[in-house]
Amino acid sequence: MNKTDDDKNSKIKSVEEDDSVGEISSYEETSGWKGWLKKLEVENQAGLSTAQAFLINHDLKPVEEARRLWSWYNYVFFWIADSFNISTWQIAGTGIAGGMNWWQTWLSVIIGYTLCGIFVSIGSRVGISYHISFPVAVRSSFGIYGSLWPVINRVVMSCVWYGVQTAIAGPAIGLMLRSIFGKDLDKTMPDGIDKPYLSTYSFLCIFLFWLFSLPFLWFPPHQIRHLFTFKAYISPVAGILFLVWTIVKSDGIGNVVHKPSSLEGSALAWAFVESTMNALANFATLITNAPDFSRFNKTPSFSMKYIVYTVSIPVCFSLTALIGILVCSAADTLYGENYWNPLDVLGRFLDNYTSGNRAGVFFLGLAFAIAQLGTNISANSISFGTDVTALLSKYLNIRRGSYICAALALCINPWYLNSSASSFTTYLSAYSVFLSSIAGVVACDFYYVRRGFLKLTHMYSIHAPENPQYQSFYLYNRFGCNWRAYVAYICGILPNITGFVGATGTHKVPIGAEYVYRINFFCGFISAFVIYAALCYLSPIAGCPKVGFFEKGWFEESAYVEDFDQELRGEVINEGIESSMSYTSGRK
Repeated sequence: MNKTDDDKNSKIKSVEEDDSVGEISSYEETSGWKGWLKKLEVENQAGLSTAQAFLINHDLKPVEEARRLWSWYNYVFFWIADSFNISTWQIAGTGIAGGMNWWQTWLSVIIGYTLCGIFVSIGSRVGISYHISFPVAVRSSFGIYGSLWPVINRVVMSCVWYGVQTAIAGPAIGLMLRSIFGKDLDKTMPDGIDKPYLSTYSFLCIFLFWLFSLPFLWFPPHQIRHLFTFKAYISPVAGILFLVWTIVKSDGIGNVVHKPSSLEGSALAWAFVESTMNALANFATLITNAPDFSRFNKTPSFSMKYIVYTVSIPVCFSLTALIGILVCSAADTLYGENYWNPLDVLGRFLDNYTSGNRAGVFFLGLAFAIAQLGTNISANSISFGTDVTALLSKYLNIRRGSYICAALALCINPWYLNSSASSFTTYLSAYSVFLSSIAGVVACDFYYVRRGFLKLTHMYSIHAPENPQYQSFYLYNRFGCNWRAYVAYICGILPNITGFVGATGTHKVPIGAEYVYRINFFCGFISAFVIYAALCYLSPIAGCPKVGFFEKGWFEESAYVEDFDQELRGEVINEGIESSMSYTSGRK
């Protein structure tokens, strides 16, 4: 054998040894806890750095055209479907229970939901133009890593509210069971739970609704639109039939619509303000996470940015509230009580246990259960799933996050929060205290500081992909946190803290603090907006158009994201208006 053959054999042996080592290494990587972690990973894009891999996955990246399937009418159906839920009825009933007459309550609801439509339009625009969700959009203001706290805040709130909506829907299942198995089923079933506001029967109903909701959490946001379309057909018809049935039973619309207000002067004014703010507080979640759904819009048109939300939201919700007021009024004549929950009215219908009443209550209970299901998915499970994806994008996606949300929802004892009208409205107000200041910072960053301009690739990387020697616009510092946003966020919460303590009933606080707390959403939003704008003026940030403090200018671009993966890897560079940006405040 010559030297050449020896060299060849040596190389072959070396390759075989390398392959053997590779097989052992591969086996070690796929066995044990590392192997389990590998299996738990969601599908990620190849060619990304380690830091990028923890900032993006399929559900977090900008939505490409193939997934943008929502037309303007899908959003109208969405709001029609979302408006018919028990919480909307409760808000209207709470206003009347607070001493206002019916038209004062309804007027406050109209104004409140008109404001909701405006704020949702403000929050949704970043999703319409750039096709990104809330946990990504918030990176521009709070920083790539600083955004984790607002996301965690939203995750916790979504989980709590998912549990609350599940507890609210439980009695709807209870009505269906009583319609089938007996009107006294809730009293005859043995009670093994010795807890306030909870029995074995009520927990069974809550658990059944929770269980039947699980299959619907499987569908991604761009497909779940069909559920909202179905609900948009079913829920309004059920609401109108419920109203007609109640009016027929009571031989009229009842006494409540003829009762004058028991309040006057400043007491009436503040009750009106509080009722208006309850509508805003009820929408705090959807205002914050508006981009989660608007990013699936087909075309970024003028009507989508301004008209669809600002018109459909107040119309849909105010009509539902009116139905709730009239049902409450008719039921007051029938039973001599002011029921603020429509399911309580349906429960009284079973006092006369005829086949017609049983059938009517069963199907209306089913309609309310479907209504709560749609609301829970739109406002809570998808929001939780989208947000928690940003916390651990390598292992979590929207589907997994939604099921985690459902699993945690029953652990928070949500039935306590829905025990009375007062605790319900207290919770709504507390909810908006924390989200309103986040919304104020995000809105100021997008609309005023950056004038609509965002560099998408910088939101998914700590370095500028088009110029790796510079850091991302949204890293801010080595901690990835924008201190200006946190100062503004805290300042937005502070004006409401004293009033919040007073609302809990644990301490007596000055009357001025109570008045401030009654307009908590505006206090939080405006305070955070103004302070963030001032801080960014005094301490400029990178990646902003070069315009003066009072100078006009708008630099929003309709993002093209079909080649976003390549652009993130630095293979494609879309400059846009890059020449007008500045890297000077970013570290090399």
